[in-house]
Amino acid sequence: MNRTMINELQGKAGEKVLLKGWLHRVRELGKIAFLILRDRTGMVQCIVETGKISIKGIKLESVIEIVGEIKENKSLDLGCEIAVEAIKVISAVNYDLPIEINKGELEAGLDTILNNRVLSLRHPKTNAVFKLQAVLAQSFGEYLKSNAFTQVFSSKIVGGGTEGGTEVFEIKYFDKKAYLAQSPQFYKQMLVGSGFERVFEIGHVYRAESHDTNRHLNEYVSLDLEMGFIEDERDLINLETEMLKYMLSQASLQCSEELRLHNVQLPEIKGEIPSIPLPEAIEILKREYGKTDLENDIDPEGERLIADYVYKTFGSEFVFLTHYPRSKRPMYTMPADGGLTHSFDLIFRGLEITTGGQRIHSYEQLRTSMLERGLNPDSYPGYMDVFKYGMPPHGGLAIGLERLTAQLLGIKNVREATLFPRDRYRLNP
Repeated sequence: MNRTMINELQGKAGEKVLLKGWLHRVRELGKIAFLILRDRTGMVQCIVETGKISIKGIKLESVIEIVGEIKENKSLDLGCEIAVEAIKVISAVNYDLPIEINKGELEAGLDTILNNRVLSLRHPKTNAVFKLQAVLAQSFGEYLKSNAFTQVFSSKIVGGGTEGGTEVFEIKYFDKKAYLAQSPQFYKQMLVGSGFERVFEIGHVYRAESHDTNRHLNEYVSLDLEMGFIEDERDLINLETEMLKYMLSQASLQCSEELRLHNVQLPEIKGEIPSIPLPEAIEILKREYGKTDLENDIDPEGERLIADYVYKTFGSEFVFLTHYPRSKRPMYTMPADGGLTHSFDLIFRGLEITTGGQRIHSYEQLRTSMLERGLNPDSYPGYMDVFKYGMPPHGGLAIGLERLTAQLLGIKNVREATLFPRDRYRLNP
């Protein structure tokens, strides 16, 4: 008999089935026991006559096999249950569980949950986070492929920092010094110049920043894209707006149960996302909230306040902040008038989830920008050479996948939306 998945049981009353999964919960009532079996598709109630079939000694989370008949029971969410005829223990649990996962919520601290990450992932609500995350990443790629983007896979071992800073992880590469990539930025641009024109990548990036906040990680998944022959950053803003509409629609369609578990309704983007130049946003914060401690940038509190203003004014949970100062953007960012740049951040519910903008495509302009930042253009030979031989106007953006997931689900600490977090303290599991 072939294994049947739990989500395949509906409408098959009277059939005999073989189920395999984890023992999620047990409730004994006299000579009857109610077992809840869990597999990757859901849960089902199984009724055991304990006088005929012994369940003695079978602990929660044991992997078991059940043979039984499907019985209709409209009082249950699944609409059916299993009358058990035989039980086989495939893998017995002989130890006490460090966390209880058969309750509606995981009643444990974050460190305990992360120290027992694989076990915590068995909890339906925790598991749901990463099913949603998978759909977000998948739909990101689907949308871009449908718009003539090519998926690429760049190296994560590099000879220098992408952003021109010192916040890189140094590694020993045979007899040389190398680093873990801060982003695929240089590779994205090089591939635009190679003739691909439109590329995207889903991959890990690394930042050696000594922070310890609920919004930062030292390793995270970045959804990156780069496109050639743009006019300015508005082309990127328009692309991301439509891309997010598609991603959210797919998440709503494919993750209804996961969203129900988190009691979440995804935001709907209607029309354009509001866009505010950063200098104007700073003036709004001064005028509306009395926040006078901002000069050329916006801090986390400012992000939350401007999001509040935009929601009250425009009814949008998203806002693009544009035209950041040159001093706050990497050397490859296209300058604009007044010491500003053709760049943007996307703020969602008070948190930055995207950074992007137009890039410099002129070799001489890029070289000058590097020198102004105290960088040596000769230290980037592979990157700089592309600009000597015809680079189209281009730009791109990057979305932090874990941040986006956490914000959509109302999760306060980004580590909870990370399968195996890496921060300044955590290297295991």
